[in-house]
Amino acid sequence: MEGAPPTQTRCLGGEWTGAWRTGHGRGIVTTAPRRWFGGRDESRRADAQAAKDAAAAAFYELDTAQRDLRISMETIAAADGSPAARQAAEGFAALGRRIDEVSHTYIEAVDAHDLDRVDLEGSVAGQARQQLTRARDELVRVKGELERFTQGLQPLLDKAETQLARVAPARERAKAALLAASDALDAVRATGMRADDLAARLAALGPELTKLNQGAAQHGVQETVQRADRILRDAEAVQAEAERLPERAAEIDRRLVSLRTRAQALRNRADRVDPVLSELRRRFSAACWQDLQHVPDQAVRDVAQAEERLAEAGRAREEQRWADVAALVEAVRTGLDATDEAVSAAQDRLSRLEAVARDPQAEVRRTRFAIRDAQRLAMEGRSVPDPRHARPLDESVARMERALAGLEGRHPDYWHFLQELEEVRAAVARVVADMRGRRAGD
Repeated sequence: MEGAPPTQTRCLGGEWTGAWRTGHGRGIVTTAPRRWFGGRDESRRADAQAAKDAAAAAFYELDTAQRDLRISMETIAAADGSPAARQAAEGFAALGRRIDEVSHTYIEAVDAHDLDRVDLEGSVAGQARQQLTRARDELVRVKGELERFTQGLQPLLDKAETQLARVAPARERAKAALLAASDALDAVRATGMRADDLAARLAALGPELTKLNQGAAQHGVQETVQRADRILRDAEAVQAEAERLPERAAEIDRRLVSLRTRAQALRNRADRVDPVLSELRRRFSAACWQDLQHVPDQAVRDVAQAEERLAEAGRAREEQRWADVAALVEAVRTGLDATDEAVSAAQDRLSRLEAVARDPQAEVRRTRFAIRDAQRLAMEGRSVPDPRHARPLDESVARMERALAGLEGRHPDYWHFLQELEEVRAAVARVVADMRGRRAGD
């Protein structure tokens, strides 16, 4: 500092103070008081304290950087299960062990020396400064390693953040769907419908929602997004069914009425099967009608069973057991279809037998036309037909002739004749399909 050399004065406490006279001769700048004796120890003590403060700052910076990096690693772990991500986790663990080592060294250096002691010797302060300086240097060096490690993670972190960006929208969509389903359920219940099955399905989504709220950090991005999608689909299904429930109930009521009417009509038709069977017995051989003998009694039993199921369906409807109602209605419909077909079979049989009895050649002409059409197709582009097609066609001709010959006699079996010609036409159709298939493949 420019100016005159310091002058020494003694303060009342017995300490020496130094004063600098400025170069302009005006103003006295007085330094802070210090002990004249022992000043070197004070300097060492101050240096040690400065080293301690520097080490503490380095420790704080390293700890902050490590916590920031841990957040990044958690982000990567939640979104990425690749080998690169696992390798990064292993590197972070190794770096954490190194940080623990240098942190332990720093804490030991701090704990080893009480720099606030009044009687702290200069030599001890010097040792403390050296230890704390070395600890600080290690902390700074490891922080540099951590920063380089962090820079290397950036591609993985960018990818993970992109993946995680999918989680929040998926979670919000799922929650919105759950809310909409709950509102729809409340609305339909307000009309007097219980909808217990829908309420149970919605309640079953509760544990899944809990896991969804736990987030990707615990369950991973892919699993969390998939869970959100499942909740969304299930909630939307519950909402749709809740909104459709009044219409579904009305449709079930209509179907129940319709099926009751149909069952009654079938009961009346079944009563008319006996006269048809009597006509068949009177005009045709036993082979033409004996398989229909059971139809009247079976139809009565089937209709009775259908009416019992309809009554059960009505009770289920009153109790709003919609799944049971739907199952019963479907069972009744299937049963009545079969009964209707059996009841119709007798009248259909009589009509067909009457037709073939009047003109058997009509069925023969129909069958011959099918065979000749197949024979022409077999000869297209060939001088000799393929044996794979010619043989079954020749067999069809022979079978038709045998069926026609079987009509000779006093009581011909017209029903066998009709069945034979139907089977012949089916065999010819298979040959035609095979020929067309082979030519399409050539």
